[in-house]
Amino acid sequence: MKDFLDAYSWINIHYLLQGLWITVAVSVVSIIGSYILGSILGIIRYVNIKVVSPVIGLFIDIIRNLPLLLIIFFTYFGLPNLGFRPSSVWATIFAMTIFESTMIAEIVRSGIVAVDPGQMEGARANGLTYGQALYHIILPQAMKKMIPALVSQFISLIKDTSLATIIVLPDLMHNAQIVYGQNSTYILPMFLMIAIMYFIVCYALSVLSRSLERRMG
Repeated sequence: MKDFLDAYSWINIHYLLQGLWITVAVSVVSIIGSYILGSILGIIRYVNIKVVSPVIGLFIDIIRNLPLLLIIFFTYFGLPNLGFRPSSVWATIFAMTIFESTMIAEIVRSGIVAVDPGQMEGARANGLTYGQALYHIILPQAMKKMIPALVSQFISLIKDTSLATIIVLPDLMHNAQIVYGQNSTYILPMFLMIAIMYFIVCYALSVLSRSLERRMG
């Protein structure tokens, strides 16, 4: 029991919180980037632009069927061969953004498809252009349908940042490994604390999404 409590010294907790900050920061930037890019890709695929949409669709299918860890490896170890040398933080953000944007693109496209086609026809009949109808009529309705899937994907993104420990991202998982690497009796208390911290962050996002759903509903 003493070793269990010793694992939660202020020095160790502070070190874990530093890792949690990196995890949250990387997640927030990746979420924003993947949402913007994924929305653009999803809309392009939906509107079916000749040549462009099929190419986008192929890109999405390829990335979605690759392991995220492989993309992380490529950004960190492969990009330097092309003249780019990102830090572990930016390599993770780039990899997560590219991978998650393809997932979000499909969520966005599916959300738009789920809207009654009569909504578009009615908007066009009232004088709106295709772009105006899509932006003002279709997307707001699709967003309500997308929220649960988007939040689920964002929660997965937060948890998947732990994969970047392999490229020495100083995140929560990495810092916990450093702590229990110095004392093997700290393994269980560290895993317990990691679980609590991940739960708090992910649950907070779930609560926020439910609040957003109620407001939009």
